[in-house]
Amino acid sequence: MELNLLALETSSSRCGVALLRAVDGRLDIRVREHEGAQEHAERLLPMADELLAEAGIPPSDLHAVAFGQGPGGFTGLRVACGVAQGMALGLGIPVLPIVSHQAVAAEVAGTPADAIVVALDARMNEVYLAVYRRRDAAGEDSVWDTLQAPMLIAAAEVVPWTAHHLPNWSAQAGQPLEPLLAGDAWEAYPADMRCPAQWRRAGDAQRPQAASVARLARLGWLRGETVAPELAAPLYVRDKVAFTTAERLRGEGGNPKAQPSLAPQIPQAMTQADLDEVVALEAHVQSFPWTRGNFTDALAAGYGAWTLRREGRLAGFAILMFAPDVAHLLVIAVARDLHRQGLGGVLLDWCEQQARERGLEGLLLEVRPSNTSAISFYKRHGYLQIGVRRAYYPAEKGGREDALVMQKRFGDTGGGPA
Repeated sequence: MELNLLALETSSSRCGVALLRAVDGRLDIRVREHEGAQEHAERLLPMADELLAEAGIPPSDLHAVAFGQGPGGFTGLRVACGVAQGMALGLGIPVLPIVSHQAVAAEVAGTPADAIVVALDARMNEVYLAVYRRRDAAGEDSVWDTLQAPMLIAAAEVVPWTAHHLPNWSAQAGQPLEPLLAGDAWEAYPADMRCPAQWRRAGDAQRPQAASVARLARLGWLRGETVAPELAAPLYVRDKVAFTTAERLRGEGGNPKAQPSLAPQIPQAMTQADLDEVVALEAHVQSFPWTRGNFTDALAAGYGAWTLRREGRLAGFAILMFAPDVAHLLVIAVARDLHRQGLGGVLLDWCEQQARERGLEGLLLEVRPSNTSAISFYKRHGYLQIGVRRAYYPAEKGGREDALVMQKRFGDTGGGPA
């Protein structure tokens, strides 16, 4: 199989472009890089042109374009995303967004016994943090588990937060894990992020590199994880970097800070008062959403229904039906701009906890085959496909789409499929 893929990475002060060529199992990657945070826009396309000309490949021979979607510098992320979208639209090819923290983790020679803690400097004594684990030995085609999607955290909280969650990650992996530290924040905030002596550093893996973005994009291409150019978007986990004038007049000086990370995120029982927000969120994230009547009926039937809020705003919700032997997850949703921040995992874990407390054997759900990101999410949480419901979901133009039936049995310890 032949693949020509261009990768852009501008989430930090480094501007990088990589051209990946895969032909008959041989992999070749060529890179151009430039250091200078204010020059991404003017440097990116000329470097891409140089790589293509050097390789003798016209742009029309590209199969996809990838970009480091962040989190990182706002301007840099917009540049890479915008250029990737423009190229993809012009050439009629898809886009592969790659999380920048994953690109750093992929540079680390970790093992399945390592929790790779990637901490990137977010300025203002804050850190963009994510945690990954290789399921297999280090190599080009490694399979990854996301133990923590990128989040914003105060630098002083990184070490206690990691120590707090390490036992849960070990239980999820089915073996003891040891922290392996990567990213530039460990040097940026050495006093705030002083860690136990036994925690290891990962050498030179400091900032995302275009070559790593290209390698991960190749794996995404093989798994069919491309997106249409108009759907590509940067990954922001910091909502704002400055208070408004009105907020400052109320005495909110300085800059907005990351919320305390060790404060528990506990879903609350859904009530009729939540339904306006719930219905609006559902309509925003689903092509064929539940109606207000569906939610009202679910509450009236006594189904388990919970909301999750962040700073008062509805961030997500879930509805669970309890059967005699298993619980059935009917619907779960997280606001689009809050994806990849672990909130879906919080809701799913809560639903599993509710089922366990009732002595049920497991949790069952349906998902569209076309919803590949949701399928990957459930697999990471230990769900296995056990069947197919034919023509279960409504689809475009009056059609129907099958549903994959997935289940997690609480007695199982094997995790997701290989």
